[in-house]
Amino acid sequence: MSPADFYSILGVARGATEKEIKAAYRKLARKYHPDVNPGDKTAEARFKEINNAYEVLSDKDKRQKYDKYGDKWQYADQFEEAERQQSQYRQYSTGGGGQAFHFGGDIGGMDSIFDDLFSGRGGFTGGGFSRQARPRRGQDLETEVEVTLEEAFAGTARTISLQAQEPCASCHGTGQIANVACSVCRGAGFVAGVKRLEVKIPAGVTTGSRVKVTGKGQPSFSGGPAGDLYLVVRVRPHGTFERRGDNLHVTVNVPLTTAALGGTVQVPTLKGKLELKVPAETQNGRVFKLGGQGMPHLGKAQKGDLLARVNVVLPEKLSEKEKELFGQLRDIRGA
Repeated sequence: MSPADFYSILGVARGATEKEIKAAYRKLARKYHPDVNPGDKTAEARFKEINNAYEVLSDKDKRQKYDKYGDKWQYADQFEEAERQQSQYRQYSTGGGGQAFHFGGDIGGMDSIFDDLFSGRGGFTGGGFSRQARPRRGQDLETEVEVTLEEAFAGTARTISLQAQEPCASCHGTGQIANVACSVCRGAGFVAGVKRLEVKIPAGVTTGSRVKVTGKGQPSFSGGPAGDLYLVVRVRPHGTFERRGDNLHVTVNVPLTTAALGGTVQVPTLKGKLELKVPAETQNGRVFKLGGQGMPHLGKAQKGDLLARVNVVLPEKLSEKEKELFGQLRDIRGA
């Protein structure tokens, strides 16, 4: 088990229920949240540890992999594929009539599977037969990023810090030094590290958009290409605009006199204010469309529209003269 035991980080037993894990996470997250500990780097690091642990233990599939493979849970698919191949080789070792076929050595258990994966080996030879395993692609990584509506409108960038496996500098990723397992990476060929990347987020992203960064995922254990990194975007709600697809909706206050007699009002957009001409006798709730003032279409030059809904505002604290005039209007138009 990795020294950074996720169960120990959250302070729960290995058999803890989902409810117990969630309760422990909430308690620790409140305690170490950066907003509660401004400028405290130790608390910030602890908060990241807590989030990493909860991300794995709160996910049923990830937790099962972690329980089985510990700190190498992210490579569970590779391990299980290698184990499946080993099982096939065992079946091939005996012919239909009981005749034994030898594949160049003893086929071990999971330890040998780990060794083959981490040292880049994968072939079994002997008796004129050889089979070389195809290099496997590294795992994809996924992380969530949060952006403002303004950033989603204009495009932005984020510096991403990821916990990743890096080739061991002592054995140059081979897992061995002078035919002995490397003491630094314990024969794995990779060590835990932190990867920092600056990633551009294009204009027009919405909640759920996945930004792909090719080749920036986990490296391959067997000389194959690295996996990809995916940024899953979440756009924060905005205090002024409501986004529906690539259209923006906004409420515009219009004075009663302007709605009745006509005039102009200022309409907010994500690029600044625009002047909207309000025709006479505009009713409350009427919607005006400002073409091309919405969100960009992801990957395209076109933009959505801005839909401005009129909210007619009645005057307050009327003077005696204003009350008199409204009374005259009532008499003219009738009750």
